[in-house]
Amino acid sequence: MIYLDYAATAPVPRSVADAMYEVLAGQYGNPSSQYSLGTEMKKRVEGWRAAVAAAMGCPAERLFFTSCGTEGDNWSLRAAAWQNRHLGRHIVTTAVEHSAVLETCRQLEQEGYEITRLEPDQDGRITAAQVLEAVRPDTAAVSIMLVNNELGTIYPIEEIAWGLPARNPKTLLHTDAVQGFTAFSAKDLGADLVSVSAHKIGGPKGVGAVYVGPRLRNPRPLLAGGGQEGGLRSGTEATAQIAGFAKAAQLRMERLESDRAWLAELRAYAQERLLAIADMVPVGRGTAPHILAVSLAGWPSQNIVNDLGSQGICISAGSACHQGKPSHVVAALKLPKRTAAGVIRLSFGPETTRADVDACAGALRRHHDSRLPML
Repeated sequence: MIYLDYAATAPVPRSVADAMYEVLAGQYGNPSSQYSLGTEMKKRVEGWRAAVAAAMGCPAERLFFTSCGTEGDNWSLRAAAWQNRHLGRHIVTTAVEHSAVLETCRQLEQEGYEITRLEPDQDGRITAAQVLEAVRPDTAAVSIMLVNNELGTIYPIEEIAWGLPARNPKTLLHTDAVQGFTAFSAKDLGADLVSVSAHKIGGPKGVGAVYVGPRLRNPRPLLAGGGQEGGLRSGTEATAQIAGFAKAAQLRMERLESDRAWLAELRAYAQERLLAIADMVPVGRGTAPHILAVSLAGWPSQNIVNDLGSQGICISAGSACHQGKPSHVVAALKLPKRTAAGVIRLSFGPETTRADVDACAGALRRHHDSRLPML
């Protein structure tokens, strides 16, 4: 199998699985229990929290574990809206956010909020000036992703954070940094809320985290219950998943620079190989080193994904969360019909090789040569 869909999820290294198994098999105490098995697990959870916080560049006491990036996005938006409920009921986001943000905004809209959804240009770009111009005296929150999961576009979160106080000093800034995890420092980023997920960096599914900045005063919990995670995220801690999360974060940080360099080199190589195929065109101008969006214009993307999948080559027609439905991200670009129909995404990890890219390019070329375009 050739796996080129790391933006959907990343394989779990053996050392991460071993760290999880150790907890599952022998360190099964509940961190809230008062006897030694529980108190020891509580210490371990705090150690794992410190490891993930180090990877995020934030104080451990401001990092809270969640079940996933989607939960983190939901919680962040609702916490920001609640804190600023007396300021106003306006939220600024983009038309190309992850569904976790867009669907939460739709819910808030039904509850009386006004949502401004900024449109990107045809290359997928959204500027800081565009965001800041949309901020009003009644803007409770701004939510802009750090890296677009389909295009690889990096959005100017630091610039937005720097300019926001001049527009409205009370407006809170959230960023979904799931696709940019380990590529930023929360301190430098400047966002008030940052959500991440473990399974994008080789950790297990079912665990994520949110950085909650100091401007959030007594954030409203998304879940009520026994008071875990400082009372902000109740529910017995998923200790094995948290252990795996911490181990994956440590592994990524140990080889961060070499991995970044390799991914950037690999993306450039893949772009060169793919754009040499007739009718293949670039989509967007994303610069994240692990995501490449292109279009085999006129050849429906789902057919391409199915054909390559039958050959053991895993790519995507967009976000895995869309499950075969048309992508709102591609729609927002307002591409020509033939181009929009053929958009595919390749995404890479440290284990990806040039041979993997070569095999994918060869399969795409054969797909093009053996079938007539449908549009």
